[in-house]
Amino acid sequence: MATICCEYGGDYEKASSRTIRANVAMDSMVCTWVPQGTFHHAGFVVACLRGVVEGFAESLGAEWDGRIVHDPQQMVQVTFLRGPNPADPLLELIEPAEGKSPVLGLAKRGGGLHHLCYVVDSLEERLERSRARGALIVRQPVPAAAFGGRRIAWVYTRNRLLIEYLESAELYQSRISGVENGS
Repeated sequence: MATICCEYGGDYEKASSRTIRANVAMDSMVCTWVPQGTFHHAGFVVACLRGVVEGFAESLGAEWDGRIVHDPQQMVQVTFLRGPNPADPLLELIEPAEGKSPVLGLAKRGGGLHHLCYVVDSLEERLERSRARGALIVRQPVPAAAFGGRRIAWVYTRNRLLIEYLESAELYQSRISGVENGS
């Protein structure tokens, strides 16, 4: 059985929004990397990030910026690896952050591939198209700590594939600008 570990000794209530903001500097690779297409990353569940991240980076010849982000809404901690080819998608390593984490069961079974993530220009339109194709909307759009507040949504396809949709940086900037200007 895998051991679940965490940076905060299991007390995620102590992880403040200040900690999250500090971990998600806008110069982080996950906030600045722009894919050549729309495939942003593959998410892979692990029992303990700190125990495996360097091994993943070495085996993939990937770069790790050392940042681990706690997302209390998703109940996970995540970090990202960037491969040697700039056009390649990122690899997200995901650790359950608490006993109710949706990835805890997979972590206890040894981890593995969890989801694929695509950048989209309109989350609402993408969700409507997914719904029309028979997909189950698992989670409506919510801000994500790992992406500096950009919204994500989760879809489970008829083929049993979990897809995360991430709003584009341009959409996020226009949405935030509208909020700041009182629109």
